[in-house]
Amino acid sequence: MRYERIVPGIFRCRPNRFIAHVETAGGLEVCHVKNTGRCRELLVDGARVYLAESGSPARKTRFDLVAVEKGDLLINMDSQAPNKAAAEYMPVLLPGLSLLRPETKFGSSRFDFYAEAAGERWFVEVKGVTLEREGMTLFPDAPTERGARHLRELCACIEQGFKACVLFVVQMSGVRGFTPNAGTDPAFSAALCEAAEKGVRLEAVDCLVTPDSLTVRQKLPIFLSF
Repeated sequence: MRYERIVPGIFRCRPNRFIAHVETAGGLEVCHVKNTGRCRELLVDGARVYLAESGSPARKTRFDLVAVEKGDLLINMDSQAPNKAAAEYMPVLLPGLSLLRPETKFGSSRFDFYAEAAGERWFVEVKGVTLEREGMTLFPDAPTERGARHLRELCACIEQGFKACVLFVVQMSGVRGFTPNAGTDPAFSAALCEAAEKGVRLEAVDCLVTPDSLTVRQKLPIFLSF
């Protein structure tokens, strides 16, 4: 997936989870943050960031904050980007793909994709990953009861004859692998292990990130104990 117009800047502060103040060549901009997570290790004063111009005159903010540099890493932090990149990657994830439908309800959950491939029916949930520690990536960066519920519902999908998959889209490259963040959310970590035991397919992929694009690159190893 690709953004049309990108402007570099320097992050200064985040008054609330939706807004950031960024210095650009054109002056100080009040920007929309396209990620409601904490992102405390990313959005630090002085970090180099990249803004996508919305192009909508009706918006209160002209730019969206979509990427940030963290040391040698360039990290896309747009929470909408992983689904777009995943849709492009789906024919690789599910060979023989013949149907792909976004935002499909099952039980009390709405999964990111329903797919049909090679005679099998799939529900796929996508999780964007922006947290990195010492070369390992982790999810979530804050407790998520909704995430654990999605995993339980994916197990229910399997019980009713569907296939199910969780796809962790790591919004950076140059990392060693992926692991659930048991220290922050032990319930999600336990639910992920249980889902794997019940047949839910777990996949993690890293991405080639540029200031104006996010593209799935390759599979990453998953470590359920870290």
